[in-house]
Amino acid sequence: MIKPKEEIFQYYFYFVQERMNIFWNKYDRKLPWTTDEILRKHKFTNVYRAADRVSQYLIKNVIYQENSFTPEDTLLRILVFKIFNKPETWEYLETKVGVITLKNFDLQKINKALLEQKNNHPIFNNAYMMTGTHSLYNHLQYKHEKWLEMVKKEIIGGSILKKILDSKSLSEVYERLRRCSFIGDFLGYQYAIDMNYSSSIDFSEDSFVKAGIGAIRGIKKCFEPLEKKYSYEDAIKFTQENFELYQDKFGYTEFKPLFGRVPSLIDLQNCFCETDKYLRAKLPELQVDNKRIKQKYIEKNKSIDLFFPPKWNINSKIITPCIQPSMKESTLF
Repeated sequence: MIKPKEEIFQYYFYFVQERMNIFWNKYDRKLPWTTDEILRKHKFTNVYRAADRVSQYLIKNVIYQENSFTPEDTLLRILVFKIFNKPETWEYLETKVGVITLKNFDLQKINKALLEQKNNHPIFNNAYMMTGTHSLYNHLQYKHEKWLEMVKKEIIGGSILKKILDSKSLSEVYERLRRCSFIGDFLGYQYAIDMNYSSSIDFSEDSFVKAGIGAIRGIKKCFEPLEKKYSYEDAIKFTQENFELYQDKFGYTEFKPLFGRVPSLIDLQNCFCETDKYLRAKLPELQVDNKRIKQKYIEKNKSIDLFFPPKWNINSKIITPCIQPSMKESTLF
């Protein structure tokens, strides 16, 4: 039996509703976007993974760019972008070496350009802890060299892109990726979801989920210890199956979904990670591994012209850019 600790589990549904309210307040240009001091002070991702700033950049500028790409080119572009997960690095690369495709994947030129860039600016996003240690690639000096050599040798050389295109399920895409050096369980799932944003593959986001380390911490806080026959993924699926039930029970029924799209398993997984972070500040005595939130919220003045995978059929409902109102304008400070 999967049994929530309801006195803690309620914060999951509070976070989901309040974080989504922030999204809509920004979209509607409504200040203040929240009165919750924890959410004001610290950095939390969106309820919907695809609505985050970097995911939006990936979808619009890497996947659905105006150029025509082959399915394999698209998957390679996604992978190269996600290794660094940083728009500035991607833009620098395409400016220096040209549009990233299989045909233009010149490892020597790419590595040289990145070496020049890393001397002046960080080339990796700190959102993911990207390892750079593996016996097959330890002869190379820099982390970016190791990762890109792996892409050339294992992803391209091992025909992984073609195998992904031939996959029959999202879990199969995940399995193809996780077997590659450096990638493993967490990144394998994240990359599979990113590839599934494209038109190259098309699987339901509700067909497979893999709990990351942060989500596991959140699940441990929100649930009684799971019986051996249940996994952390089962706890995420339990949450999805009983989502409205617990919204009603805890009184968080004003949740407004993303242009009518209900949260999928990847979103609910993500929210367990964010709930864990929220609880570190709200209930610091509830300690599971990490004891504090590391990243502070930093305002960005750029608006986001929201764009989601066309196959979701929600882009026609977007009528305005999502702006980032200045907190200085808020009257609640």
